[in-house]
Amino acid sequence: MTSERGFLTGLIGQSIGQSLSPALHEREARALGLNYRYRLFDIDAEPKGAAALPDILDRMQTEGYAGCNVTFPLKQAVMPLLDRLSVEAEAMGAVNTVRFTAEGKREGHNTDWWGFGENLRRTIPDAGVDTVALLGAGGAGAAAAYALCRMGARELLVIDRDPAKAGELVARLSGGSTTLLPVPFEEAETRIASADGLVQATPIGMTKLPGMPISPAALRPDLWLTEIIYVPIETELLRAARTLGCPTVDGGGMVVLQAARAIEIFTGLAADPYRMQSHLLALLQQKGE
Repeated sequence: MTSERGFLTGLIGQSIGQSLSPALHEREARALGLNYRYRLFDIDAEPKGAAALPDILDRMQTEGYAGCNVTFPLKQAVMPLLDRLSVEAEAMGAVNTVRFTAEGKREGHNTDWWGFGENLRRTIPDAGVDTVALLGAGGAGAAAAYALCRMGARELLVIDRDPAKAGELVARLSGGSTTLLPVPFEEAETRIASADGLVQATPIGMTKLPGMPISPAALRPDLWLTEIIYVPIETELLRAARTLGCPTVDGGGMVVLQAARAIEIFTGLAADPYRMQSHLLALLQQKGE
């Protein structure tokens, strides 16, 4: 699985050619004294597309990989291909980290939820979570929802353009102390008006999908906003919120913290998220983001 202090890892996903994960992982691993390679497996380059996922996992195991990260659109599709799931991954119905064990088993983990929650806690320690609005019920939204439930949110408003997707997330995470409510997208701005915080977990705002998922008129100075996107590090919505004086959290901290936890799962060594954060900002500056 590994040579002496050497690790093969990677990322499986779609349109990931510009991902910063290889540089982020490999530089931190060097700082930890590891011989660590992080390769990209883009399903866009596979003749079978997403259907190539089982073959990619088989190939990784055969070649001695320690594990891999999994991103859009494969966080749910990978689950039936694994031998066991962490409690968190099973609860969320999404996996972003796979570890190949010495016994030849595949373990599914989710580090996104911890990255989200820790990023919010570190950046806005006093963030109110009585009522929180969540835009987007995909994989990132599920991770944020799970984290907010763990943080003691009383009410979570789940908003997605696909009502079925919002309903599925509500059904999956209901049953605890947090009340989850599916909200039609047309009612989003009205319901945000009564929320303590807003989590932006849609792809709208990424470099390749510019714009804002809601009108900035829905924002107000006492509403905190957390963004999932980190390229660009400041989305249009985040900029509008900061102009208004809202407490804000960019997506950089989440990507660093989830990556740090993934490195620990792969190697057994604790990564330094502060060092990784500095490196991420340098990488984004090089890209002009």
